[in-house]
Amino acid sequence: MKKVDRFLQGWRQRVAIQHIPKNARVLDIGAHEGELFERLGAELAEGCGIEPLLKIPTQNEKYILIPGFFPEAAPETKDWDVITALAVFEHIPRSQQEAFVFACHRYLKSGGRVILSVPGPLVDLLLAALSFFRLVDGMSLEEHYGFEAKETPNIFEKTGLFKLEKHQNFELGINNLFVFRRL
Repeated sequence: MKKVDRFLQGWRQRVAIQHIPKNARVLDIGAHEGELFERLGAELAEGCGIEPLLKIPTQNEKYILIPGFFPEAAPETKDWDVITALAVFEHIPRSQQEAFVFACHRYLKSGGRVILSVPGPLVDLLLAALSFFRLVDGMSLEEHYGFEAKETPNIFEKTGLFKLEKHQNFELGINNLFVFRRL
């Protein structure tokens, strides 16, 4: 990852962390190298990150990183306080999005939260330009499937399993944070 990628990743994490309670057990989908857990530090009770680009599992005293995809690679534990998926949901094919929602419900404890960041439509153009100039790596842009952030609340709420608790724009209005509460 380049400096701009890390800056944008950090921005997403700082916005998301505002909605993660202290001493939470967090399941991070698309965990990369565990940066969210490192940023949470002492406020993290326990973490599990799932990362498709990871080659081998990595563990320390607070968290484990597991190679693979959610939910197939998820641990047996099914009572997480928070599931995060920052810059992930837009990469999930439409045909699999509802299954993703059901899996989040299955792994969260009652009242738990799903925290997503989903880019707006300008992000693809901006990242393509930044990638052209080699300022960002623009990871997996081809996997966005034309997904629009405004579809996110309907996908989660139509199942009857989640209620939108918060939506806010950030990163100068080009990114979206969604916080859903498990019913």
